[in-house]
Amino acid sequence: MTKNLFKYVKKFLPLIGIIILVLLVISLDVEKIKNAFLSIKPIYIVLALSLTFPMVLIRNYGWQLLLKEQKIKIGYFLSLKIFLIGFFYCSITPGYIGHVVRIPYLKEETGEPYGKLFVNTVIDSVLRAISQYLMILTGAILVIGTFPELFWVNIIIFVIFVLMLFYLFKKERGEKLFHIFIKYLIPRKLRDNFYRFVNTFYFDFPRVTRLVFPFLLSLITCIIVFTQVYIIVIALGVNIPYHIFILLFPLANVVGFIPITLAGIGTRELTSVLIFSTLFTVTKEEVLVFTLVGFILTDIFTGFIGFLVSLTEAREKEFIPT
Repeated sequence: MTKNLFKYVKKFLPLIGIIILVLLVISLDVEKIKNAFLSIKPIYIVLALSLTFPMVLIRNYGWQLLLKEQKIKIGYFLSLKIFLIGFFYCSITPGYIGHVVRIPYLKEETGEPYGKLFVNTVIDSVLRAISQYLMILTGAILVIGTFPELFWVNIIIFVIFVLMLFYLFKKERGEKLFHIFIKYLIPRKLRDNFYRFVNTFYFDFPRVTRLVFPFLLSLITCIIVFTQVYIIVIALGVNIPYHIFILLFPLANVVGFIPITLAGIGTRELTSVLIFSTLFTVTKEEVLVFTLVGFILTDIFTGFIGFLVSLTEAREKEFIPT
């Protein structure tokens, strides 16, 4: 009974976001949504898309710094290809977990152990998460009079998150905790494989001081992405100050990380509507439009580039003689 229930939940979980989005659209004025979409001039779309390329190049450079710190030897353009392929899978998976697709590609190119490559991917994602949470906390201070609970909830989450990282960054503590999980949660016949996987987590583990610059680059790329969305805000003639938008929109983006929808669809739009229609004289229809269009111009567009790169990768492998 439980197994069958889990299968059904697993099967329909990705549809939750679509359902939320459909219900949100139905609850609004569809004609206003259509008019808002049509009011966006193509020049704004082109301008927003043009920022994708520096964002991708900077983000890949930050990843390169992390790879070098962990002694994972791979060239800039090869890591760029792997990054884009990973981004494609991020754009179609719940909670953006598609980044783990990088790991088998890195394994094939470098021969490094899976545990070490897994940690590399996790740390890269953690740096981006910290960047967004710092922006969210700053934004929460700006609106603490309207949403006082927003600040305290995020403070608690951030503190717990930092304490977990502090605990896990120490090899002795981290390995001990992982071994306990394996001993009590993993079936006996699979434990040896998991022990081997975990025992490579701390191979060439990066120094915290060497993560500062990659973190700053991650912060810059976050600002670029949210600026792309803000360009659509301008295109709609919506009066939201840039510095406030850039600090509040990350909250809606982070909600999209909850692994119940494909790439945050539905939850991100609903959160945006609740925040911006409450704080500013902007219609819910306009908020929905700039959030959706922003998602298409950032995640979907970059993911589509990654899709094209993945097709090229597959085609190249077909011509490799065996």
